[in-house]
Amino acid sequence: MFSTAFLDLPALQGASGTVTLPGSKSISNRVLLLSALCQGTTVVHDLLDSDDTRVMLAALRQLGCGVEVQGTTVTITGLGGRAWPTEAIEFFMGNAGTAMRPLTAALAVQGGDFTLKGVPRMHERPIGDLVDALRELGCAIDYLGNEGYPPLRVRQPSLQLDKPIPVRGDVSSQFLTALLMALPLAAQDRAITIEVVGELISKPYIEITLNLLARYGIAVERHGWERFVIPAGSRYQSPGSIHVEADASSASYFIALGAIAQGEGIRIQGVGADSIQGDIRFMDAAAQMGAQITSGPNWLEIQRGAWPLKGITLDCNHIPDAAMTLAVMALYADGPTTLTNIASWRVKETDRIVAMAAESRKLGATVEEGPDWITIHPLPNRQFVNASAKGQWQRASIHTYDDHRVAMCFSLAAFNADQIPVRIEDPKCVAKTFPDYFEALFSVAHTAAANIPVICIDGPTASGKGTLASRVATQLGYHYLDSGALYRVTAYAALQAGLTLEAADEAKIALLARSLPVRFEGEQVLLNNVDVTDAIRSEQGGMNASKVSVLPAVREALVDLQHSFQRLPGLLADGRDMGTVIFPNAPLKVFLTASAAQRAERRHKQLISKGFSANIDALRADLEARDARDMSRSVAPLKPAQDALQLDNSQLSIEASVEQVMVWWQSRQVFG
Repeated sequence: MFSTAFLDLPALQGASGTVTLPGSKSISNRVLLLSALCQGTTVVHDLLDSDDTRVMLAALRQLGCGVEVQGTTVTITGLGGRAWPTEAIEFFMGNAGTAMRPLTAALAVQGGDFTLKGVPRMHERPIGDLVDALRELGCAIDYLGNEGYPPLRVRQPSLQLDKPIPVRGDVSSQFLTALLMALPLAAQDRAITIEVVGELISKPYIEITLNLLARYGIAVERHGWERFVIPAGSRYQSPGSIHVEADASSASYFIALGAIAQGEGIRIQGVGADSIQGDIRFMDAAAQMGAQITSGPNWLEIQRGAWPLKGITLDCNHIPDAAMTLAVMALYADGPTTLTNIASWRVKETDRIVAMAAESRKLGATVEEGPDWITIHPLPNRQFVNASAKGQWQRASIHTYDDHRVAMCFSLAAFNADQIPVRIEDPKCVAKTFPDYFEALFSVAHTAAANIPVICIDGPTASGKGTLASRVATQLGYHYLDSGALYRVTAYAALQAGLTLEAADEAKIALLARSLPVRFEGEQVLLNNVDVTDAIRSEQGGMNASKVSVLPAVREALVDLQHSFQRLPGLLADGRDMGTVIFPNAPLKVFLTASAAQRAERRHKQLISKGFSANIDALRADLEARDARDMSRSVAPLKPAQDALQLDNSQLSIEASVEQVMVWWQSRQVFG
């Protein structure tokens, strides 16, 4: 997951490949709570690992449920047949509506001394209609802040089950879901009826709830969408084990990607057209806009069909979350797209109508909005506009409002016709439902190498370029290449393979070097996922590196290997010839210097800290001699690139050096 302050998406040109989706958030949190209300043990497979599910798991542990997590398999030992806790408990629910609403209802029906709080946005999300319904039932719930909103305190109820319980259906379907999941706890002796007041929105989410309740032994009688009856004698029964479908809402981004991007198409694993999730119907809307979609029992395949896409007008009540993706697809259409019946957007993680309108306008689009609708006018797309229409896509820094869906939707704007990058602020907000979303996107997206930014940091030995480069890479979420370590790793890998470091094995070493499975994480060097940092940093490791560095075929192979590190979303490369030889077209080149005296002092401290004896004067003389050799080499001598910015860090902290490089980079990456 990218935890950077922002993530710059380079201009993307196409996409092909396969994506395996995480589990459904809606199903995951429902299954966790239902399993907790059962007697005995339930094994949940393919559970979504995200912020929202972690919130629910933490709450279940507080209640006394047994919770064992092994990857995406979670074993829940339920509370059924056991005494619920009598002590006061405070729950932190983050911004997880799928955890807050059903848990509130279950706690209120069961009774106790419970407080439920969340992040500030959760305290702005209405819950009054659910509280009113629960109070009608005889539950004791107090507001601890603003009337109608969390935080809440739940106390012991005095249940009154002799009349139907009314609940509004036109604000959020989660209120009805919460009641349907909680009321079987009180239906042992008599049937309980729920009556929906007003039009029920997001009906497919109620279908999910009813489907899962049946899996747990609760056969709800449904009379249209207005009346639901939980039969007398209802009691939760564990299914023993249950599998969570992949998230159909998350599928929408890759369905849209297949419709937008040039390429051989996108295959989505984990969910198919027969999904119990209503958002799977997003594929019908995408097909209306021009996507070509085929499906099987657990997969979808999407290819670009009509281009440009077709503007549509659609009632989105059946796909409220996935419909947001249509708003970005609309930018690639042949005419305006209007999405209606989306009032629920206003009470989600943010006011999504306002958010989608504001961020689309940043990209240059014309947008109109109303209480429960939005109209997006397309921007020009290269395949059907003349040259004078180009340049209308605007560089934009997308504010994500701590809303995972805003971040994922607008990542699709990077495929724009004008081939300009897009900045996504706070990319870690996708952790709510799809922590590895951007990694999944980059695994199938492709673009010209010239579009993938590279920052080069060259400099003499012990100038601190490795530390500086790895820290800047971390701040930007870019890949990191420590080119100086490659010869050391190559020598180490060759010896491990039983080769000599002589000319006789030159071809074999070059073949090995060309596809060396090496990666850099901070200052760690990993070979085949094994940490070899200490092994290659030794004095012997340096001598071995010198032996292979004189082999021309090995040098050529390592040039190719270094080029392979230029991957989405970008690269930080440090060495001695990154800006002059390996990446001469890099948009930012930094030549890092420090006095020999300062570098010797740093190297001396480093060696002493590792338990090695060292003489600072000898170290300085060695560094000066090495500088002279490096600058006089016939092949790739150490020198600044002509367009490099020089940074003398003799008197600068590493933090100050990082800040300077970031300032230089930001000045070349201007977003509106």
